[in-house]
Amino acid sequence: MRPTIKDIAERAGVSKTTVSFALNDPGRISAETRKRVMDIVAELGYVPDPVARALTTKRHGALGLLLPQPIHEALANPYLCEIVRGIGELCEERGLALTMLPPVKGAVIEAARRAAVDALLTIGVGPGTAVAELLHRRHLPFVTIDGDESATTVNVGIDDEAAAYALMRHILGLGHRRVAVLSLMPESYLDSAGDYSRVSCLRLAGFERALAELGLGLASPGIGVVAVEGSLEGGRQASLRLLSDGGRAPTAIVAMSDAAALGAYEACRELGLAIPRDLSVAGFDDIPNASLVYPPLTTVHQPGLEKGAAAATLALALLAGEAVGHRILSAELVVRGSTAAPRVGAPAPRS
Repeated sequence: MRPTIKDIAERAGVSKTTVSFALNDPGRISAETRKRVMDIVAELGYVPDPVARALTTKRHGALGLLLPQPIHEALANPYLCEIVRGIGELCEERGLALTMLPPVKGAVIEAARRAAVDALLTIGVGPGTAVAELLHRRHLPFVTIDGDESATTVNVGIDDEAAAYALMRHILGLGHRRVAVLSLMPESYLDSAGDYSRVSCLRLAGFERALAELGLGLASPGIGVVAVEGSLEGGRQASLRLLSDGGRAPTAIVAMSDAAALGAYEACRELGLAIPRDLSVAGFDDIPNASLVYPPLTTVHQPGLEKGAAAATLALALLAGEAVGHRILSAELVVRGSTAAPRVGAPAPRS
């Protein structure tokens, strides 16, 4: 017969509450008592029932990460993997599990509805979405990563507008006037916001500000914006189309993710183009592979690992009833060998 807390309490000569403290909150009993209880736990081979434990403690011992895609697709994004590492390190330090919550039958909100976790981390969720409103109704503490800042949500992110401005200013400073921007597809979270993507909008605003200093804009001749999936294949396909456009082909591609930027590398390889002689390429994130490809990728470094850890820390603080605020982490332009002045003799943009 499976041993129970009552069996342990009788053998140790203590109350069932003391056994519960020994298992779940050892600071409330003496070290000697806890050792006596835990020795009997080991002797009897007692294993707590996680469902019963959750009912008793009102805790699941887990943080949840709400994913906008199936797990195998989400973890193909190296930047997201860095965020997961940061969350995982904090969970390990605190003795918590990390539960990944992909969409259920294609619905992110269904995953949020079913989540059996103590607090939740989300990516790109804004305060007006059905997901955010559901979490508020559930009274489930949650922190957004790269989401909208508001009075009702806590967010961890960077200054995307300023980072994008610095990146485009670098490209324009090299002399490029035919620039293609590979923007990010909207997050599937944003069920109530149409085709809005906060990160894309902020980065486009930064690009626009840099262009405006030269009397240009995102709609100017030679400047273009193409929405792509933040993946190598998404960047590859878009770059192949752009680079096959003869005299309208860009001299620089600026991607909102390193994965898409590395897709441009693949397109150049297929077309026999050299980076940066024939095309400058820049990305965003500074994933580990960004410095390992040849030539190394010019990009914006943003701290994915620190983002994950900071979001998890804030979520646990909310769970403890503490007052917390938004966190803006630092980002910086990292100039490497993938960007240079446009090749002499490259045709000017058509009006």
